[in-house]
Amino acid sequence: MDNKGFREYRDQREQTISAMSSGELLLLLYDELVKRLMRAELALNKEDYDLFEADVTRSLEIVRYLDDTLDRQYPVGRDLARLYDFFSYELNRVKAGRNRTELERVTAQTLGRSFTIDDSLIQYSSGLLRRQDLVDKETYEEELSQEVGMVTAAYCLYVDGERIGATPYKGALEQLLEQIQLSATNEGTISVSFAENVEVKEEFVATDSLMNLGFLAETLYSTKTAEVTYTVAKGDTWSEIAEDHGLTSNELLALNPGYDINKLQIGEILTMSASVPYLTMTVVQQERYVDSVAFDVEYTDSADLYKGDYKVTSPGQFGAADTVANVTYVNGTEIERTVLSSVTLRQPVTEHRLQGTKDRPTWLPTGSFRWPTTGRITSRFGGRSSPGGIGSTNHKGIDIAAPRGTPVYASDGGTVTYAGWMGGYGYLVRINHGNGYETYYGHNSSLTVSVGQHVYKGQQIARVGSTGNSTGNHCHFEVRINGVARNPLNYLS
Repeated sequence: MDNKGFREYRDQREQTISAMSSGELLLLLYDELVKRLMRAELALNKEDYDLFEADVTRSLEIVRYLDDTLDRQYPVGRDLARLYDFFSYELNRVKAGRNRTELERVTAQTLGRSFTIDDSLIQYSSGLLRRQDLVDKETYEEELSQEVGMVTAAYCLYVDGERIGATPYKGALEQLLEQIQLSATNEGTISVSFAENVEVKEEFVATDSLMNLGFLAETLYSTKTAEVTYTVAKGDTWSEIAEDHGLTSNELLALNPGYDINKLQIGEILTMSASVPYLTMTVVQQERYVDSVAFDVEYTDSADLYKGDYKVTSPGQFGAADTVANVTYVNGTEIERTVLSSVTLRQPVTEHRLQGTKDRPTWLPTGSFRWPTTGRITSRFGGRSSPGGIGSTNHKGIDIAAPRGTPVYASDGGTVTYAGWMGGYGYLVRINHGNGYETYYGHNSSLTVSVGQHVYKGQQIARVGSTGNSTGNHCHFEVRINGVARNPLNYLS
């Protein structure tokens, strides 16, 4: 039927109904009521609840109309009222059953297992209620869920898709996140944000997974298990990598057990941390402070000083500037500083220096130490089990195993202050490098230098042996600063 035909059919039917007497109209409504009730009963038997609900809803509308009309004309209103109560009860029972099925599905999905509500927990009854006592579908499902007690409608906090916790209190998570951000702000704060994607979602959760807000706050301030790594680059040393990441050499080794710290390879990946914070908070602050202004340095050549050495003849003085800058912090660590303005309060004073032009002797110290010989480390610095009951259990250097006669070289330039036999060291060479630095080379089979001799970095000074308290051929190497033995591995390059 096209639109024109439909309009003609509709107009004809309206004319027919308007021409009916009230009695004819009532009979028509009765006829429609009987048809709908028969169809609703058939739908209920077939568990076609959609059709049942539609027919009963329309039937109730007809019953209400007939009841209002017939009360004024025929004494059958009481029967219609009973009919109305019966179908209202059936309709609400079907709706409640649907809600029960939906709650069972949500509970099973939340708990990860099958779930059925005990029939004894649900009872149906009919009666008169005030309109304000009626509840909507969502409220009914939530109250039924709380009565069952297995799952609860809650507000869940997600960080990068990971659920951190849940609370039944609306708005509590948003307030908690706001308090965390406020704790990092002051009058100079420009912005505060989380690097992660932080979301609050309303959903059903297992009741026993609800979290106290105080505990949830502690969780957000804590760390979670996750690996932070560093890729070794050219020029890296073990001690420098550790220091740059706020670790000691031993702490870094504990995170990378079994690693040979003497053989760093470019491109190798080291574990720097086994945990990361749940939330990464970025704070941008505008700060005003008095900053120092660097002074210039002017040099004058001097033939009395060695090349690379200098002498201050007139010390410089830092200036001062009133500075305003935007500073970015990530979890309290500054990562960026942008200076917005700088007003000089005091001009800096230039420093004057003499710089050497005289050629430096090859034996002068360079300030860095090379390995004294090639080989593998058989004993490290510090406490140890005395090998074969020989030697100290507090090892003051490192032992580098090598075949007898392997050359031993000066670790840096300096002056030989001892060359000969010295008790447990056997044949020993000791070199003074100035500024309190000395190096020891022990257990040599023979020596090639003498006391008072100047040696340059890399010059052969002895041959590997096993003299003194020794269990095999090796070079015992020490670094001492002002007489105190230090771990050589922290100085060798």
